Amino acid sequence: MRSFSLVTLLASTSLLAAADPATPAKTTDNVEFTIGPVYADAPELAVKDDVPKGEILQFVMKSEDSAIYKGIAKNQTGVVPYERKVAVYVPKQLDKKKPAPFIVAQDGLGYLGVLPKSLDTLIHEKRVPAMVAIMINSGGGDAQGSQRGLEYDTVSGLYAEFIEKEVLPKIEKDYDLKFSKDPDARATMGGSSGGAAAFSMAWFHPEWYHRVLTYSGTYVNQQSPLNPESPHGAWEYHEHFIPKEKAKPIRIWLQVSENDNGSKKDEASLHNWVMANQRMAAALKAKGYQYRYVFSEAAGHTDGRVTKQTLPGALEWLWEGYGKKEK
Repeated sequence: MRSFSLVTLLASTSLLAAADPATPAKTTDNVEFTIGPVYADAPELAVKDDVPKGEILQFVMKSEDSAIYKGIAKNQTGVVPYERKVAVYVPKQLDKKKPAPFIVAQDGLGYLGVLPKSLDTLIHEKRVPAMVAIMINSGGGDAQGSQRGLEYDTVSGLYAEFIEKEVLPKIEKDYDLKFSKDPDARATMGGSSGGAAAFSMAWFHPEWYHRVLTYSGTYVNQQSPLNPESPHGAWEYHEHFIPKEKAKPIRIWLQVSENDNGSKKDEASLHNWVMANQRMAAALKAKGYQYRYVFSEAAGHTDGRVTKQTLPGALEWLWEGYGKKEK
């Protein structure tokens, strides 16, 4: 018997983006969902003896080995070196003779407890393809002035280029893997600024990524240093970029929580995560994107309860149509 993630069972109403994040309008289009206020782990996270367990490979990348991200912090002697941890999930069912589908997770080690378990079940039940998961941490710190802020909150394609030129080749070489070049076979995900980075990867490089999943995405003005092409940082995505540009071949699942960061701030702050994600959903809908939007009642920023309930269902939806021509 096929199992379903609780997000499928509980999401009976949907949420239309509204100007006032405290009073979202309700719709019934099966695209935008409200869940909560009670949460439970998705059944796919339960470990079962008959489900093959993927292998987890871990390594460290040093800043001195990077040509792209040398380090933002400096002292009297120069740039301060840093390290980033990376974990790679390889499913038992993967055919290493073929180019592998994959998903890149920003702040990746934070998903070690949920992403491999979700994929074990979903791959075993043939609900998603056998894929590699690259769970990669940032270079450290948070927000403006940090290495993480530089990597994740900069509105550009540079971070995607770092993954493409420095991370994927290293994993292929060190672990005898070959990654697909097909953008339909590539996904990216993250929470908070890691979610904004995931969207930027696909937005600036749709030739590389067509699938995006974000929790409490930082679609606000968090960018540093200032980029004159995006003066409002990632707020520009729903304010200008998506509405004004031709729709790109991006399929996106996004979520925000009722009590998310800045939920009480006004529009002028450009720092209200609820408002930003609602407007992302509205902009995506207006341009005809394939998207799902989840509003989580009585939950907070990148709330672990929400992730544990929704991730398997989100992944299954994200990979719908893989191997088939999508409309």
